Amino acid sequence: MKTALNEKPLVWLHGEIKTPPFSKEARLEAGFLLGKLQGGENLSMPHSRPMPSIGKHCHELRINDGNKTWRIIHRIDRDAIIILEIFEKKTNQTPKHVIETCRKRIKFYESSL
Repeated sequence: MKTALNEKPLVWLHGEIKTPPFSKEARLEAGFLLGKLQGGENLSMPHSRPMPSIGKHCHELRINDGNKTWRIIHRIDRDAIIILEIFEKKTNQTPKHVIETCRKRIKFYESSL
């Protein structure tokens, strides 16, 4: 993947951002926020929050999409942004199976380095 100078590539372990199910506006917002991460910008609430329950340097991007709320779970590494999971959040807490799946994907990714 070709990126701008000093821009971190995205490594997709799971999921995609497309319309549908994302609205066009939500897809554009997700792309904009991922671009900021790739450029090295640190995001905070309301766009991002840390997810230490998954692992070090893990965060969730928060995308509001009309009556839906999307989450993009990612890890910020020195050389890349690793996309671990994308899902529609329907409750206040991140489902345990999502947390466990993300942990497994991190282990898989690290074992393949």
